[in-house]
Amino acid sequence: MREFEFLEPASVAEASRILAEVGDDCRLMAGGTALLLAMRQRMATPTHVVSLAKIDRLRGIEFDAAKGLRIGALAKHSDVERSALVQQHYPMLASMASRVANPQVRNQGTIGGNLCYADPATDPPGCLMSLGAQVVLGSARGERVLPIEEFLVDYYTTALEPDEMLLEIRVPVQAADSEGLYTRFRRTAAEHRPLVNLSLMTRRSGANCLQARLVVGASTTIPTRVPRAEAFLAGKTITLEVAAEAADMVATDIETLSDQRGSADFRRDMVRVVARRSIASLFGLPAN
Repeated sequence: MREFEFLEPASVAEASRILAEVGDDCRLMAGGTALLLAMRQRMATPTHVVSLAKIDRLRGIEFDAAKGLRIGALAKHSDVERSALVQQHYPMLASMASRVANPQVRNQGTIGGNLCYADPATDPPGCLMSLGAQVVLGSARGERVLPIEEFLVDYYTTALEPDEMLLEIRVPVQAADSEGLYTRFRRTAAEHRPLVNLSLMTRRSGANCLQARLVVGASTTIPTRVPRAEAFLAGKTITLEVAAEAADMVATDIETLSDQRGSADFRRDMVRVVARRSIASLFGLPAN
């Protein structure tokens, strides 16, 4: 690891000015789990590392009955997992956070850092997308709000401007009849990164699906909603046959990655299986 200057600004504006002045040789650090690994491997060689730890604007988990959930960018995955507010109002989000990577990462890594790194094989982005989340971005120039679909642009690429940082995540209030399920598939129990993940958020009445938001991740470049399958599920009484037909649509409509962890065809087959089982499981059907 090369030598670098370590800076600790106390405000968003101060951190933003440093980013603007130093440019490409500057990196922000939240939890540091991804950045320090990249620096040790010489994949990143910044001259300046800007810690966000002293910026209070980035902290906290709060819930408002009208506005919904606010998660500060510096909230750790374990904070989200253990938050009584998240467990009560967004149980799928708490369940997802409890399975991110491994205990070391969950207790050090932050949800904001995770989103900004934009690793396709990670858990929070797709789950948050299925909940209709937005991100708040800030700089010395002010703040702006983006749906998470617009924030995640491409493979390891976000909509952040060079002088911006992620301040918080906002999750809207969910309908009283809503229920969700987050599912992840790993090739082996020893792996920490899913090969497929799927987030399914529904409004339902018994076996009847009133509305669905379905997002596939890990096997796609960025988390991907599947509008055709969502529209197909809406208004249906969910049976195993309906679940299987919707899963075929999901597998057909996404563009899967191909790499050393799995070919595009293998990933597509696994997406089909995970989608069918997830839909069936959420509606109390045997997910074989």
